[in-house]
Formats: sequence, structure tokens, C-alpha cells
Amino acid sequence: MSSRDKATILDIAREAGVSKSTVSLVLQGSDLIRPETAAKVRKAIAESGYVYNRGAANLRRAQSNVIGMVINDLTNPFYAEMAVGMERTFQSAGIVPFIANTAENPVRQDQVLKSMLEQGVSGLIVAPARGTSPDAFKRIELAGVPIVFAMRRLAESRIPVVAPDNHRGGLLAAQHLIAKGHRRLAFLGGNAGLSVYHERLGGFLEGCAVAGIPETSVLVIEGDTNRRGGMACLDTALAVAEPPTGALCFNDAVAFGTMLALRKHHLEPGADFAVVGFDDVAEAQHYVPALTSISVDTPGLGERAAHTVLKMIQTRTTRAEDHIGSVTLMVRESCGPNRIDLGERP
Repeated sequence: MSSRDKATILDIAREAGVSKSTVSLVLQGSDLIRPETAAKVRKAIAESGYVYNRGAANLRRAQSNVIGMVINDLTNPFYAEMAVGMERTFQSAGIVPFIANTAENPVRQDQVLKSMLEQGVSGLIVAPARGTSPDAFKRIELAGVPIVFAMRRLAESRIPVVAPDNHRGGLLAAQHLIAKGHRRLAFLGGNAGLSVYHERLGGFLEGCAVAGIPETSVLVIEGDTNRRGGMACLDTALAVAEPPTGALCFNDAVAFGTMLALRKHHLEPGADFAVVGFDDVAEAQHYVPALTSISVDTPGLGERAAHTVLKMIQTRTTRAEDHIGSVTLMVRESCGPNRIDLGERP
């Protein structure tokens, strides 16, 4: 071999008098090789100037120490907190996470997923963008890349999901508002194209029905899942003939927007209109008034999603059980005192 030639594993194997697979095991740090044989291989490597390309080796094995985190909206503090939980788990496992924000754009999501697959990621955690087609992940499944959905599921998909108990959260919110004397209720924000929307709204409507409030009496207003959406939803709710006196918002971001819009209408959150959020992000307890919210162990869900995909990679499977996390109601000031009915708006 010329000194100008780049040494290969085959060259090392010939020099050390061992097989190619033995050289590969030594390079990977395997303890299956006898110490004297490993020493002979390492000597041949040192003398040849061979450089182990770990990235190429990972790609050949269709596995790497890189996992993709594809999030639908990183401007939402809930998803930012969840991503922190994922990253913390991956860091402990020596994994490098690649994170991307799709901004609820399915086209951007497709581009991100394609790029991550080309980079040889060994697994994926995805919070699907709104409007994602049911077959958007078929290519990934066929490639055998482990994938876990965070928060949202797709119809007829067998991809495992890590999410909170959205139905129970909606039920708890309805029970709380009704116990405070509210009978004209609303569900604000979210989109009917989201599975999470139907789960949370379904629980809310169930709680209302148990208390004798028919579904037709509950005002349901779809909207963006951010502060702007909450403001728009509240404007619409107050414009009806008999406006609601309390509402469950799709998430905390919508709740924050709802409270901003209430003040625009010279109404005080809690005193004049009861507001319940969902997620209980860190900001909720510091908002004014502090937001009553359905509490989700957000970082814990992120950690669970990370552990699930790591286990799938280690066991070489693309199947895992769904995980539905528990929820609790965190009562703060945004629902105000107990009232029989708020009556007419001031």
C-alpha cells in the first residue's frame, strides 16, 4: 500500500492477520475480542494512520447517536417545556438531539423529516403539524426508523403516542366551572382537525351533560392555538345574544389571549368571566390573575417520549405502547369566587 493511499479496514485486517469483522469490533470498543488480538489490531491502525469514520459507520448500520425532535410550534411554551424534558433524557443517554420547528406547516414538516432521514437519524419524536395527512409517515415506517408522536395522534396510525389524558382534563374543567355556579359555558380555541381538540372538547361536553347542560347550550368557537386566537375567540363569544360567563380554553396560550381580550372589553378575568387553561405552563402561576389550568407533567411527558424512542431503538422495533399521562386541576384566581350565575355583563 502506498503512503498516499487511504487505509481501509481490509488493509488493517491483512496487516494484523485477522478478519474484517474483528477489526470492526475493535473499532467499536467491543469486549468480545481477546486483549492481545485487540492490541495487535490497534497497533496496525496506528502504523497505517487509519481514521475511523464513525458517522459513515452509523449510516451503514442505519443507526446513529442522533435523534430528531420535530415540534409543531416552539413558540408555545408547552412545547418548549416538553422539548427540554426530551433533551434532558437524551443528554443523559449520550444522544445528540436535532430539533426543528415546523410552525404548523405540513410542507415544512415533510422537508424536515426528509432532511433528518438523509442525515441518518436513528429515531424521531414528532408533534405532527395541523393538517398532516394520515400517510405522511408511511415512508418513515417502511424505512424501519422508530418514531413516537408527542401530544397528537393521526387517524388509523399505529405510531405510539405520548400524551396527557385530554378527555379527563376537559371533564375536570367543566366540573370546576359548574361547581362555581356557571351555566353558560364556552370552549375556546383549537381546531377540529386536531385529535387533541376532540379529546378535550369531548371531556368538557361530557362534564356539562352530567350537570344537565346540553351540548347545544355550550358555545364552541374554533381558533388559533395562541394568544391571538384566544383574543379572537373571546371577541366572538361576547358578541352572541347571551354570552358565556366562563370558558375552558384549548391551552394556556389561548387562555392568556382570552384574559387580554377581556380587559379590552373592560371586564376582569375571574371577577367578571371565569377562565380555565390547559397545560399549566410555568407562566400560568405568575400571570395576573394567576391562571386556573389543567396541569400536565410537561417535562415528564417529554422524558417519557424520549425513553420510549430510545427503547425502540435498543430493541430494534417500531412498535410501542401509547402512554397517557395523568392530569390534575390547579385552582388559582382566574375563575374568581363561587357564583350562582354572573348574570348580565356590566
